[in-house]
Amino acid sequence: MGFFSKLFSKKEEKPEVQKRDILSIQVGDIIEYDLEDYEVVGKITYRQSSYEWISYQLLSAEQNILWLAAEMDDELELGIYKKIQLPDATKFPQELTYDGITYYQEESGIANVTGEGRSKRLNGEEVQYADYNDETSEHMISLEDWGGDVEASYGYPIEEYEIKIIAGSY
Repeated sequence: MGFFSKLFSKKEEKPEVQKRDILSIQVGDIIEYDLEDYEVVGKITYRQSSYEWISYQLLSAEQNILWLAAEMDDELELGIYKKIQLPDATKFPQELTYDGITYYQEESGIANVTGEGRSKRLNGEEVQYADYNDETSEHMISLEDWGGDVEASYGYPIEEYEIKIIAGSY
């Protein structure tokens, strides 16, 4: 290679795109789920002692918002959640009813959170939570108390093969 070809070569070094998995999704990535594309616009990491789980806020082109919850227990557990209105959400009862289905409290506690993207304002916050399942574990309710503002979400489990991750950044 001559002097001029070295001087004028347009070889740009691009960083290698990192392969993503469920637990390494980043804000800006694209998630394909149920024949629709969603941008990851927020990420909340919950920590209780040494245990950790993650919720990704997904936004479609039609401005629909879903939450993808991921946790590694004995095996990877995934769920899709949507916010709902639940009149009794100000308390954390042992059982509750939503849309004609009875849910039973599976676990509750307090977690420290780290937020990214749209959820960045939650950094350093504590959240009180309670998770509920129906008898079949095909339907789930999550309650989160953010300092008096209780949010309720309805969810259902999914399998890892149901989503595809497209890295939006390097």
